[in-house]
Order: sequence, then C-alpha cells, then structure tokens
Amino acid sequence: MSTGTTSAPVDLTALARQTSANRVSKMAAGLVGSEILRIAADIRALIRGGRKICNLTVGDFDPKQFPIPARLKQEIGRALERGETNYPPSDGVLELRQAVQRYYRRELGLTYPLESFLICGGARPAIYGTYRTLVDPGDRVVYPLPSWNNNHYIHQLGAAGVPVPCTPEHRFLPTLADLKKHLGTARLICLNSPLNPSGTAFDRESLKAICEGVLAENRRREEKGARPLFLMYDQVYWPLCVGETKHVTPPELIPEMARYTVFVDGISKAFAATGVRVGWAVGPVDVIERMSAILGHVGAWAPRAEQVATVALLDDPAACAGFHTEFIAAIQRRLDRLHQGFQGMKSKGLPVESIPPMGAIYLTVRIHPFGRRTPAGGTLKTNEDVRKYVLDTAQIGIVAFQAFGVPEDSGWFRLSVGAVSEDDIAAALPRLEQALAALA
Repeated sequence: MSTGTTSAPVDLTALARQTSANRVSKMAAGLVGSEILRIAADIRALIRGGRKICNLTVGDFDPKQFPIPARLKQEIGRALERGETNYPPSDGVLELRQAVQRYYRRELGLTYPLESFLICGGARPAIYGTYRTLVDPGDRVVYPLPSWNNNHYIHQLGAAGVPVPCTPEHRFLPTLADLKKHLGTARLICLNSPLNPSGTAFDRESLKAICEGVLAENRRREEKGARPLFLMYDQVYWPLCVGETKHVTPPELIPEMARYTVFVDGISKAFAATGVRVGWAVGPVDVIERMSAILGHVGAWAPRAEQVATVALLDDPAACAGFHTEFIAAIQRRLDRLHQGFQGMKSKGLPVESIPPMGAIYLTVRIHPFGRRTPAGGTLKTNEDVRKYVLDTAQIGIVAFQAFGVPEDSGWFRLSVGAVSEDDIAAALPRLEQALAALA
C-alpha cells in the first residue's frame, strides 16, 4: 500500500543491527533462550538441506501425523464465517469457561465455581500468570529436575529457584522426602504430571503424600498468619496417559488442596492443537481473579473463534472420546516401539536403557557410551557429544536432560514422538544400533 511519499525508502539495516552495552534490562540480558528450540531449529535446517532426520526433539505434533479433531477444525471455520473475530473477554468467552467447568466435572470429577476458570492463549500464559500472581522477587520456588522452563520463569520474576534433583528410581518425579526440607521456606511448588520430559506420572500414594505435606505446612503458617504455600499443578498432558496409568489430581485426593492448587491445562497436547492456542488456569477464586487482571493487561487471551470452537468440542463427549481412542493408541504404539527397541539394544549389551512410558508423548532413555571412540577418532565425553554423534551418524534428533535443567552428563535424553511416524521409528532404531555398535 502506498503512503503517498515519493522519497526513496530509507535503509535502516545497519542502524538496526548496531549493539552496545546496557541497552536492555538486566532481566532480559540474563534470560537464556530455549535449548530445545535451538536444537529443533538446527534440525529443521538440516531437513531443508535434504537430510532425512528422525526428529524426536520437539514437544509438538506434526499435523500430517496427528491432525486436530475434525469437530474442532469444522467449528473454527464456522466461527470465522460468523464473524467471531473481535476481542474476547479478558477472562475468556463465558460459554468456554462454562464448558471447561462441565469438562472438569465430567472427566475429572472436580466441581469448581465458574469464577475459578480463566481462559488464556495456551498453557504458557497460565504458567506465567501463576508465577506472576503468587511470587514476589526473592520468594522461593521449588521445582523438580528435570522439568520444563521453571528456571526461566523464576529468572523473569527475580525469584529464588530451588531445584530438586530427581532420580530414575522414582521415574524422575519428586517424592515428599525430596521436597520436605524445602516446604518451610517455599512460596510455590511446581509439579507436572505426566511429566515433560520424562513421560512419567504420579501415582496416588506419592501425590497424596506431597499434598499432606503441603497442608501440614499451611496449617502451621495459618497459625502464624503467614502467607500460604501454593502448588502449581501442570496437567496439560493428563488425557494422554498410556497403559495402566491413571491420572490423579491433588483436590481429588484431598479436597482441601483446592485452596492451594492452581491447575495449568488446555487443548494443546490433549487434542494435538498446539497452534490453536487455547488453554486455561483453574484454582482458588481470589488467585484466579488477580491472574485474570494480570493476563488481561498482557493481552494473553486465546482467539475468539478458537475459543468458540473449543466449546463445541468439549461439550461433545462422543467426539472427544472418539478422537482420543485412536490418538492415544497411535502415541502409545510409537512410545512402545521406541521402548522395545531400546530394550532390545540393551539386551545385546549396548550402553542404553529406557523407562517404560506412562503418558504424554515422551520416552526417557539413557545413552551412555562415555569414553568410547567414534569411527572418526573422537571420544564421547558429554551428553552433547552423544547427541551430535547420534544426529550425525544415525540421523536421529534427541534432546539431552540439560535442556530441562539437569547439570550433569549422565546420558539421559528425552525422545518425543509427536512429529514422527511408526515407520520413521522402525527405520531409525537399526541406524542407532549400528552407530552404537561401531564405537570402540
């Protein structure tokens, strides 16, 4: 479109690229970018260059492998045709808040008042909103290692992070024993089940013990008039439990936990709709009210058409169940194939192991050929060495647990199945076996 000016365009490229010290805030200067996104970008560049990579890096879905529900797609189109393109309410379209309320009652057995539901543009704003609403600079936030992005949110708020290392013996999930010594000084505990990156989930006994610890601490604080300890429970993967795994929630186990639990949830993972950007937070009314004000100022709401379409999806139990039947089965087939492949390599004496999948789209594996030499003469010393060797030699993209806050080079990696076919996995496993067998 012409602006009416006849002067030549001004080339601002050189000026825009100039840098110097102290141009951005200290927070922005110290914020670390996503390691997962960096690795994924590198792999996309290789694929564009003609390399055929089995990409197990991204926590996303390839629509060719996992399209969104047909009902959701149809309803988005219908909503746009009706002109549902103006601003939605800052706390979400009323009909969607009501639909999520019904969804939680029907699927999770949890009945909350309507004021407890806040709609936002995916689960990330709900996480940020929980932090921003509950955490002041210097407050202590307890989170497990490995986990997704808690360290970055803590940095943005100037909080004090308390990472709690978790072990494969407990499926990389924290226990009450792990958390107990931190309860007395914490403001927020962050839990995720099923867990990104491990694909493992809490059982009733473990989660109930943690809830009992939180409640005991809050009773002590209430006697002193001190601020309570809250639990952020990220359950965005909860419909994707596989095998015999059953999802559990804190208020289901102990109703009093409703006073201190903020849920993070949405359709992104449950319905392969990561780009549709409809998520929500559910929790105590006083917390959700303040979070709504914060996210309203940020403009973090989900698009109106997508919100309206999600109402139709959530209010159609048959459509949800029909979609999940095939969707979850397809995820489980991929996870099981990977797990069986790694167990087969382990039985042959290769330096690998894997944890049985429980949910989400992730398999946790250990590839630990440390100290061995590659055919090119290099020595594998770190997780990054292993990652690059697997990518270069077996054409498989994987993500080390360092991307999830784990500092040590222990050989643990996350494998994500959302962007690959079963044939991709079947073809990749022999390449990996051959690459590992070639080490001296």
